[in-house]
Amino acid sequence: MGQRKSPRRLADNEAMAKTRMLRISPQKLNLLAASIRGKAVARALIDLSFQRKRISQDVIKCLQSAIANAENNHALDVDSLVVAEAFVGKSLTMKRIRPRARGRMAMIRKPFSQLTIKVRQIEDEE
Repeated sequence: MGQRKSPRRLADNEAMAKTRMLRISPQKLNLLAASIRGKAVARALIDLSFQRKRISQDVIKCLQSAIANAENNHALDVDSLVVAEAFVGKSLTMKRIRPRARGRMAMIRKPFSQLTIKVRQIEDEE
């Protein structure tokens, strides 16, 4: 007896990609994620390519991965994909020490984030 196949976590018309260990704070990354939520995939890629933030290239990679997953793994139509969800989570935080006056120290926190993008195929209403 083998194990039963685990049920799919997404709907049949959805695909997902996740990027972990992005070296940016979740608050800053969420600004980019909010700018692409609910948009068509082609429009979201264009908007991200003209962003002036360093991390936008990593968000583009994650979105392209979600598009490739939708096309290759789930046989969805790329032209009718929409960014259904884009959410950010916390990851680890590197802690560094900076010397201060009179022998004291100050903690410097360098946070990491993870980004999850879900794309959904919408049906054309004619």
